[in-house]
Amino acid sequence: MTQAEWDRAAATFDDDPDHGLASPTVRESWRRLLISVLPPAPAQVADLGCGTGTLTRLLTDQGYDVHGLDLSPRMIERARLKVPGARFVVGDASTPALAAGGYDVVLSRHVLWALPDPRAAFARWVGLLRPGGTMVLVEGRWSTGAGLTATQTELIVRGIFQDVQLTRLPQPVYWGGPITDERYLVVARRTGPAPAG
Repeated sequence: MTQAEWDRAAATFDDDPDHGLASPTVRESWRRLLISVLPPAPAQVADLGCGTGTLTRLLTDQGYDVHGLDLSPRMIERARLKVPGARFVVGDASTPALAAGGYDVVLSRHVLWALPDPRAAFARWVGLLRPGGTMVLVEGRWSTGAGLTATQTELIVRGIFQDVQLTRLPQPVYWGGPITDERYLVVARRTGPAPAG
């Protein structure tokens, strides 16, 4: 989608249960899932494609230092209202203008699949991590045919990381109801320097 399309989507983006996390049950499920794979707060987190800042809010509430980036100015406007204490910037997740080696965690939910060159973008994301940093990707392959399969995403991640965990997320509690898509979490931990380039 283009910046203009994301801007138009901003007004109703949080209406989806897994976007706005308005349901306490859905919100708590995401909180538990993310806390189970993240280093302890106050780790520094880059939330790439942060949208309206829902995951930024969730992690900020847990004591994390979160820096959100999104292509859409309208999404960022809403994120700043939702999480006044967090830092947000308008930018392209393909080439995030954030501090290289400045983050303990790079988090992205349903963004990698939408980028023109997911493999190249992912390599740039790795460069944002400190040694020992954690990459957290929530991705999926939707019934429309859009998205990345778990196998495709895992191949991208294993091109750089050795320590990779894949968890499938079919449970309705994450999405506000039953799904027919392939949705999953990939967690990878960096043990060496960032890749060249």
